[in-house]
Amino acid sequence: MKNELLLLNLLCILAAAGFIGIAAVNAILSGEFLTTDNLFVTLVCLVMALMFVVNPLLYLKAEGRLPLPFMKRVSQPTELAGLTPPLLDAKGRPVPPDVRALVTRMGQVRSEDV
Repeated sequence: MKNELLLLNLLCILAAAGFIGIAAVNAILSGEFLTTDNLFVTLVCLVMALMFVVNPLLYLKAEGRLPLPFMKRVSQPTELAGLTPPLLDAKGRPVPPDVRALVTRMGQVRSEDV
């Protein structure tokens, strides 16, 4: 699965770079840039490049590899922040609230057992 995501993101980045290249060639080689046709072709190429680059950027953001300049990172663990960490099952999925309540109830020690 990782190789497929890597290939998909690489193809999207190459497509975005290609569209940006087409827009740059259009801007450089056109005689008069501020015509309706040239601006339309440039705008379409830039929008297509944006559409192709969104997927890799969202993947990097989800993986935590994309540093966002105005987002504050919480450096405290969740236990120090007053939140309990999520209870996960064997596959890493969060458990439902009723199961979480059963687990916390089973984990409590009665005074008779001590």
